[in-house]
Amino acid sequence: MTTTLHIKNMVCPRCIRAVTDCLTRLGLHPLSVELGIAQIEEDDIDDALRIRLRQTLEAEGFELLEAPRARLVEQIKDAVIRLVHYREAAPSANLSRYLSELLHKDYSTLSKAFSEETGTTIERYAIVQKIERVKELLTYDELTLNEIADRLGYSSAAYLSTQFKQITGLTPSAFKRSEGSKRRGLDEL
Repeated sequence: MTTTLHIKNMVCPRCIRAVTDCLTRLGLHPLSVELGIAQIEEDDIDDALRIRLRQTLEAEGFELLEAPRARLVEQIKDAVIRLVHYREAAPSANLSRYLSELLHKDYSTLSKAFSEETGTTIERYAIVQKIERVKELLTYDELTLNEIADRLGYSSAAYLSTQFKQITGLTPSAFKRSEGSKRRGLDEL
């Protein structure tokens, strides 16, 4: 028997390593750790260990999620982050179908839970994630705006530019010219 832990604010491979380290330091035996979820060998952890685990994770900027709805929202966020930041090409399915299939829930259920927990929509969250990814790709200066638009599933570079300006107040070219990047950590979005 194993235990599944749901952990908030895991947004990158470095977070996976940090959580793995936290679990190991507490004497737990991680079987797998991925964005938002850790499987440990132990079938149950007592209240004292759970408190230490919560404190250890919080010291590293993470949060142990215990409420089912909060876990679902975190799963949605993790899925959007994986979709936007860790895929080389735009997904073939639309966002609602992607999330429904991945999380095995009706999209209206996912959307309602997300909106009520976060105060924003899944679509808005995905757009903000995409804009952060655009900022990252612009900072690297390896792809053209057309290539970035194609990679992230925009219909055109013009539409990407319009959405970018709505979110950031800058055009992509003005962002590239600006001093220092105005990127935010994925856990801050």
